[in-house]
Parts: sequence; structure tokens; C-alpha cells
Amino acid sequence: MSSVATVTKLAGLLPPDVARLARGNLRRIVLRMVSCCQCEGIAAQFGSKTARRELRRFRRRGPHRSTQVLIDGLRAEANAGASLLDIGGGVGAIHHTLIDGGASDATHVDVSDDYIAAAREEAARRGHADRLRFVHGDFVQLAAGLSEADIVTLDRVICCYPDMELLVGRAADKTRRLFGAVYPRNTALMRFAVRAINVLLRARRTAFRVFVHSPARIDDVLRQHGLDRIERQRTMVWEIVVYGRRGR
Repeated sequence: MSSVATVTKLAGLLPPDVARLARGNLRRIVLRMVSCCQCEGIAAQFGSKTARRELRRFRRRGPHRSTQVLIDGLRAEANAGASLLDIGGGVGAIHHTLIDGGASDATHVDVSDDYIAAAREEAARRGHADRLRFVHGDFVQLAAGLSEADIVTLDRVICCYPDMELLVGRAADKTRRLFGAVYPRNTALMRFAVRAINVLLRARRTAFRVFVHSPARIDDVLRQHGLDRIERQRTMVWEIVVYGRRGR
């Protein structure tokens, strides 16, 4: 039984009014604790060796296919001098490519120091380090201190975070024009694969876990925060979406 499910079961033993309050407060506390453990797990999972390997791959072959599809969906807006907020940016495939194409500047937020180091190195190599700001830490915890951006991206990040609604909601609130994301498709094959991956991670005693969040629920959260879907593409594994600010 998950930590949140345990909280819900225990809250059911309380009087109704108290139970509702307890469920909300305890759920937030438990999710915050789980998120902290998950961020520590991410930093350990995506360490120096992984970051260096990913940087070498990016230099040889460019962005992953799903990332390239997302970049293509954002390119027209970015090329007009847009600002970027790249959450969990990894080696910086999105912001390096879009800055090269005409984006004005980018903020890269990541819980992995090693990925930030790799992205910083690549920015220096490309000659646009002065147009990048790197922020180390959990975006959800840091969001209040970050500025809005024309374009906000979550490329294969939603699947690494337990509290999807909080992550996506805060990212949406930072979006002035376009929001782009890549996350796993909610198919039987992907759910089975993720369960198998998590069994292996548990056996290795790492805190990192992978999640398949409901695309319909992700869409609900984004719409509640004033964003409407303007593009969706799919590969066998990934769903790639672009949303625009309503009324813009």
C-alpha cells in the first residue's frame, strides 16, 4: 500500500469533518516527504557518468526523437526571441537548440548538479553561456522565486515526480505563451514496463521511481491553469504535447 493510501485509510477512522482536513494536510505532508526522497533519488540516478554519456550522445546525434518533436512544436515561437524556462533540462538539449535558433534567454532548473555541469559546459562551447541561468534544486519548492517565461518545458520530467498536479500546476503558472511536455503514454505496455523498472530500482535500494500519470488528468490540470492543447503527437512510448495560454 502506498504512503498516500495509508494516510487515506487512517483518516477514515476519524469523524467526517476532521477526516477531510486530515486527508488534505497529511497528504500534502506525505507527498512533500516522498518528493524530497524522489529528488534525492533523481540526483543519484542521474549522476556524473550518466550526464557525460548523455552529453556525448547529444553532441553526436542531437536531441532524442521525442525531444526533437517537442522542439519543432515550439520553434516558431522561440525563434521570435522568446524566453525559456526548462524544468529538469538535463544536458540542455531544448534550450541549447532554441537559443541557437533565436530564443532570447533560458533558465534551467534541475535537481542534478551533474546535469547542470554538463549543460553549462555545452553552453560555453556554443558561446551562449551569458544567456543562461542555472538553478539547482526542486522546481516545485523553488517556483515562487522564479520568473515567468514565454515558453515552459517539462521534457520527460512529469514521469519522475510523484505529485503531478503540483508540478504541472506550478509550471503552468510560470507560462506566458506556450507550455510543452513529454511524458509516458498511459498504455498497458508502458504501465507494465514502469512496474518492472520500479521493481529493479527497489531491488537496487535506490529512492528513484518512475510514474505513469494519467494524460487526461494532466490535461485537466493545464486547462484549470488557463492553458489549452494546440498540438499532440505520440510515439510508441511518449506523448508529446504543446499548450497555449488561453485568450492570447
